[in-house]
Amino acid sequence: MRRRRRGASDAPDFPWWLVAIGVLIGGSYVVIALDDGARQVLSTLRRGLWITVLVTATAFAGACLIGLGVALMAVSGSRVARQLARFYTELLRGIPILVLLLYVAFVLVPGLVAGWNWVADATGLPMARTRDFPLLWRAVLALVLAYSSFIAEVFRAGLESVDEGQIEAAEALGLSRGRIFRHIVLPQAFRTILPPLGNDLVAMVKDSSLVSVVGVLDIAQLGKVTAAGNFRYFETYNVVTLLYLTMTVALSLALRRLERRLDARQSQ
Repeated sequence: MRRRRRGASDAPDFPWWLVAIGVLIGGSYVVIALDDGARQVLSTLRRGLWITVLVTATAFAGACLIGLGVALMAVSGSRVARQLARFYTELLRGIPILVLLLYVAFVLVPGLVAGWNWVADATGLPMARTRDFPLLWRAVLALVLAYSSFIAEVFRAGLESVDEGQIEAAEALGLSRGRIFRHIVLPQAFRTILPPLGNDLVAMVKDSSLVSVVGVLDIAQLGKVTAAGNFRYFETYNVVTLLYLTMTVALSLALRRLERRLDARQSQ
C-alpha cells in the first residue's frame, strides 16, 4: 500500500463524496417534484416521517439513560453490580433486534399484563388489558432494551478511559463523588463516547424501520402499504430510500461538526 507523503497532502481531502451524495439527493428530489406519482408517494410518507423521528428520539433517550446506569454498575466496586451489568449486556446483545422486538411486543408485554392481573385479582387493584399498550410503545421498549446494551459498553469504555490519577487527586481535595463525576469524569469521557454514540444514533434511525413488522405506521410500513395499493414499487421504495438517506446523512454531518467543535475547544 502506498503511503501518503507528508506536507501539502496533510491538508484534509476535499469532500467529493459529500458533493456526490448531495447531487444524488438533490437530483432525486428534483425528479420527485417533476413526477406526479412520486409527489403523491412523498406526501403520503411524510406522515410516517414523524413516527420514525418519534421512535428514534424516544428510544435513543431511553437507551442512553439505561445504558449509563448499566455502565456505572459495570465500573462500580461491587462485584454483584458488575456481574449483573455483564449479564444484562451479554444477554441483550445476543438477541437479534428483530427477534427482541417480536418477543417484547407479543410475549413480554402480554406476560407482564398477565402478571399484573394476577396480583390485581388478589389485591383488588384495577385490571389491565394488553390492548391498552399500543404496539408503537412496545416497539420503542424493544429498541430501548436492545440499544441500551450496546450503549452501556460505549459508556463503560468512556468512563474507564479517564485517568485514575485525576479521580484520586479530586478525592484528595475533598470533592464529593457526584462532583467528581460531573466535573472531571463525564466531560473527559464524553469526548471518547461521542463518536461511537453518534454511530449508534445513526444506526437507530435505520433500525427504527424494524417497527414496521408489528404494524407501526412509520416510513417503511407506509411505504409497504402504499406500494401494495398503487403497485408503483419503483417510485415508492425510491422515496423510502431517499428519506432514510437524507436523515442519516444530515445526522452524520451534524455529529461530525459537533466533534470538530469539541476538538477545537480542547486544543485551545
